[in-house]
Amino acid sequence: MRRVTDIPASPLRHLARLTFLAFLLTFVASRTLVILIMTRSMPDLFLHTGGTHVHHLNYGIFLLSTVAGVLLFAPLNRAQRSLSALVYGLGLGMTFDEFGMWLHLGGSYWQRASFDAVVVVLCVLGLLAFAPRWKRLRAHHFAVGGVVLLAVAGFSMLLIKSLDHAHEKLEPKLMEIEKKGPS
Repeated sequence: MRRVTDIPASPLRHLARLTFLAFLLTFVASRTLVILIMTRSMPDLFLHTGGTHVHHLNYGIFLLSTVAGVLLFAPLNRAQRSLSALVYGLGLGMTFDEFGMWLHLGGSYWQRASFDAVVVVLCVLGLLAFAPRWKRLRAHHFAVGGVVLLAVAGFSMLLIKSLDHAHEKLEPKLMEIEKKGPS
């Protein structure tokens, strides 16, 4: 008789982990590059066409559209699916990094909504990538999950207060950097 613990790891978990990693690294790289460009610590890499700044969320949308088309219309092997997962995470990272801008149809790059959206997407991807599979869940997992959920809820309330305080302190400085940076 085959035990539940003998079930091999799913290739879908591998793809979810690649997407998670690409998403996280893209978000960190995007924020770092924007700060470096705005503080003029590196050259302006922003694309401007006809006086319009093309935000990187547009690159993300094109990447997401491309991955969707490829996954719909092309038969892929495992390596190609892995590459698609990485590109998908890259596109998600570029798009959700500017979530506040597309949610509010403009405004500053430093909107809190973007950071919050990235945290939510990372949590979902993290659960897909690292949570125990349904077949392996037992009663103690639900008990521990409930305790963790309560702890996370309490921590989140404290974190939201501290992030609001940090946002009040940092936003004016970030807005000043944005005004002084390349347009």
